[in-house]
Amino acid sequence: MAVGYALRNTFTVFYPEIVEEFGWGRGSTALMFSITILVYGWMAPVVGGLVDRFDPRLVLSVGACIAGGGIALCSLASSQWQFYLLYGVVVAIGLSMIGTTPLSTILSNWFVRKRGLVFGIMAAGFGVSLVSAPLAQFLISSFSWQTAYVIIGLFAMAVIVPPCILFVRRSPQEKGLLPDGLPQTSFEAQAPHEHDGTAALNGELTGTTWTLAGALKTYRFWLLFLMAFCVLGVAEQIAITHQVYFFRDVGYEPMRAATIYSVFGILFVVGNLCTYYSDRLGREKVFIPSCLLSAGAVCLLFLITDTSRPWMPFLFAVCLGLGLGAAAPVLLVTVADLFQGRHFGSIMGCIILGFSLGGAAAPWLAGFLHDRTGSYSVTFLIVLGCLIASAVLMWLVAPSKTGPLQITRAP
Repeated sequence: MAVGYALRNTFTVFYPEIVEEFGWGRGSTALMFSITILVYGWMAPVVGGLVDRFDPRLVLSVGACIAGGGIALCSLASSQWQFYLLYGVVVAIGLSMIGTTPLSTILSNWFVRKRGLVFGIMAAGFGVSLVSAPLAQFLISSFSWQTAYVIIGLFAMAVIVPPCILFVRRSPQEKGLLPDGLPQTSFEAQAPHEHDGTAALNGELTGTTWTLAGALKTYRFWLLFLMAFCVLGVAEQIAITHQVYFFRDVGYEPMRAATIYSVFGILFVVGNLCTYYSDRLGREKVFIPSCLLSAGAVCLLFLITDTSRPWMPFLFAVCLGLGLGAAAPVLLVTVADLFQGRHFGSIMGCIILGFSLGGAAAPWLAGFLHDRTGSYSVTFLIVLGCLIASAVLMWLVAPSKTGPLQITRAP
């Protein structure tokens, strides 16, 4: 997660360099990021099916080589269509094969009772990828953006592939174990059965193995899909793509802007780990305050017009990092709670598709609106609306009323 997503999330520091080098508009340049999000999302259901059927070690290793090789080849790009193809398509395909869909599918097989904590640790890898921005900026400043792309691409392949081959297993049964170390008698007592989704989604279906067709028939799936669109897609991707550019616009030096972004990444990791509390308090009791905290952080951006209050960008980074950091994994673990089973990879892939639709449109739209209006004000209003809407949607999903999958210890 940390190394793979760094390939995509360091776009925020490469973005101004590419615009400056080629003289392209922000909207058309940000389109390469939008394309990679869209392709990533469209690939997610496919990758979910692959990891449901094939050895995940093969899927992850091939994906790392595709993503790392694609980002290294971006060093040779000199026209927009080449960036669209390499960064937008090739890197996205590889990243989808090493990203949230296959990893959450594997983890949902290994952990149940502390699933929130484990998904938070996994998501912390995404947060660490945000902290890599100053390192990428250092490579760009020391060499060039082309050389920086080669270094991080080759590094990703070298770091990801060996551990995947050596350590990853689809399920604990392959190691002679059971989820959470539970005894066999307790596990068998909760044996799942297939369900087509026609019955109501409630506590009596806890332990059900859902099919994709069954999940698509439930309103909770579509509410989660919309939340993925709003939080993971619109809010998170605009923050990742345009944050550094915004702070450079108001007067901060490139390295200071990258440092603010890095603080956002560090607090994103802290927020990820706060997902643990959703195991104890309930998913919505963590998700809803996280969205509201993020909304408050976005409101601060309207007050940042110059460098006269240098503490305010860091306050923004802290609040937004904590808020989005907690909200994102809680959303993913809610999907795992409600739609567990051997088809989970395909179901999660479709939820990730919702993220990609929002994530593909948002970075381009933010750049386009800035090109037309000269500011990010309209963009900030859109992000605010998405965060508040997501809080309402989680209240409607009410996962605590359904209850996550429970496998209790035998007496």
